[in-house]
Amino acid sequence: MQSAQLNLPDYSLSPQQVPQYMPAFLEKEERDALKDEIVELLAERNAVLVAHYYVDGDVQDLAEQTGGFVSDSLEMARFGRDHASNTLIVAGVRFMGETAKILSPEKRVFMPTLEAECSLDLGCPPDAFEAFCRAHPDRTVVVYANTSVQVKALSDWVVTSSVGLKIVEALAERGEKILWAPDKHLGRYIQHKTGADMLLWSGACVVHEEFKWKALRDVMSIYPGAGVLVHPESPAAVIDIADAVGSTSQIVKAAGELPHEIFIVATDRGLFHKLRQRYPHKRFIEAPTAGTGATCRSCAHCPWMAMNELQVLAHVLRDPARLEANEILVDPQVGRRAMIPLERMLNFPNS
Repeated sequence: MQSAQLNLPDYSLSPQQVPQYMPAFLEKEERDALKDEIVELLAERNAVLVAHYYVDGDVQDLAEQTGGFVSDSLEMARFGRDHASNTLIVAGVRFMGETAKILSPEKRVFMPTLEAECSLDLGCPPDAFEAFCRAHPDRTVVVYANTSVQVKALSDWVVTSSVGLKIVEALAERGEKILWAPDKHLGRYIQHKTGADMLLWSGACVVHEEFKWKALRDVMSIYPGAGVLVHPESPAAVIDIADAVGSTSQIVKAAGELPHEIFIVATDRGLFHKLRQRYPHKRFIEAPTAGTGATCRSCAHCPWMAMNELQVLAHVLRDPARLEANEILVDPQVGRRAMIPLERMLNFPNS
């Protein structure tokens, strides 16, 4: 088992690179009016809304109410590809919109805001990653879905947190050596579970990296009977004390299958909307983070995901010029190359 430590720069984002974003407070009447308007606008544009578990709960509800979908990035990609609508509205972060466009190049894909980035995507610049790949031509390149279309086009496989473990395990069984990017914590978790020979990029999620072992232990002492649910983008010490480790969909599933009535959850708090909807008789507590100040480093919520607000979505849908400006465009040649590793993931057995 090998996990080489390379002299790579630290591609984790600094606090100065992470936006401070505070969603607007809306009274119930204003929220209801915006939701009614969005329902009408989606119908007028024959558009389907696809939302990630981490975005605003009202936006999640609208997606399901209007025949759209709420899930993790893997199932979002599948849904967008298979849905009959030629117009997709993707509420999430940019790589999710790009993935939808790669898989459905004939469709038009829009986002509430193109400013919704991902720290893992930003922390894996295509030029630097291409140089990394060229330096290790003997390795199978496996990249996390939280990457740009350019990085995906450099890869042999794209994986999500729900299928990465299975795919790397299968590759390792075939004797393949892996070059992994961008999340070092997820990479180390997969490497530990599979025994695969992996070279790891040095990126991290600005939300999940802030979960700390000691603070989590302190909360566990307050709720000694609580289950602990952890996303594998978290540090190893946090993963090690979890009752279940998995993607957002896997966390939702585990909350229903485990016997605990109280759960401490180490992932973006956007997931709590679905957890509380699905299991109203259970209690969900945010795992503590280490930061201070009004940023994602002091609360477990991605500031870019928070940009997917009702007002932003309504404004984009009602303004044709703004909608046009928020279209996801992918170079066709790069998109075709990125399609290959994405389709390998989607066609992987039991994915």
